[in-house]
Amino acid sequence: MRVLTEPPLDRRSASVPPAVPARAPIGRRRALLIAVTALVYAAVVVGVLADTALVRFDWWLELLKPYKRWPEVQSLLDVWIVAGQRGPSAIAACLWLGWRSWRSRTVRPLLVMGAALLLLNITVGGVKILTGRLGPHYAHVIDSPELFAGGTIFPSGHTANAVVTWGVLAYLAVRWRRTGALLAGLTAASIGLTTVYLGTHWISDVVAGWTAGLLVLLALPLAEPAVDAADRWVTALYHGPSGRSGR
Repeated sequence: MRVLTEPPLDRRSASVPPAVPARAPIGRRRALLIAVTALVYAAVVVGVLADTALVRFDWWLELLKPYKRWPEVQSLLDVWIVAGQRGPSAIAACLWLGWRSWRSRTVRPLLVMGAALLLLNITVGGVKILTGRLGPHYAHVIDSPELFAGGTIFPSGHTANAVVTWGVLAYLAVRWRRTGALLAGLTAASIGLTTVYLGTHWISDVVAGWTAGLLVLLALPLAEPAVDAADRWVTALYHGPSGRSGR
């Protein structure tokens, strides 16, 4: 009588779960958004550098003097613009993220915000220095782009900072992420338009700030491996070799 035997099982291979394909940090949809946003950003930069009709449109809006046409809302907008200033907005956001970090026992929320603000400072700050554009209040020649004059107005830091700071809160949200993204978008849009109303920025500065900030948000998944590694290092440092907190 023939006895059918099965080949011996490799217990080591049986205990190992099947490999899961690595997930791409940026999918096709996000890659398309990055490409479109980068094209808009590049078009605005080229439009200003080449002294195109975009610069004339900047001046047309500036010469309307919105803050003189509608002075009744200026006091309110003078306060609202603080939501786009880096210091106050970063402090408010980090207080919330610090509480989140304490509850979840991880510094990842703070590290994500730090990475986003660092990337924002490098990219937007670099363009500001290279272009040296003056703002409307300091412009000298009508219909001139006012470039390479020692200014730091292009792109709008208020606008880009509003996009990144409030956008990161939506990015890190566990619940109500879509609502948070909508509120962050409305905040960034209103901050940018407020700077135009107050005459502190050209409209091209604002569009460049919107796109520059959005590029930082869209690129954040690329920083996740470094953020995770830093989070593990900080956690290990805090708990120490014994597994207890370092306190």
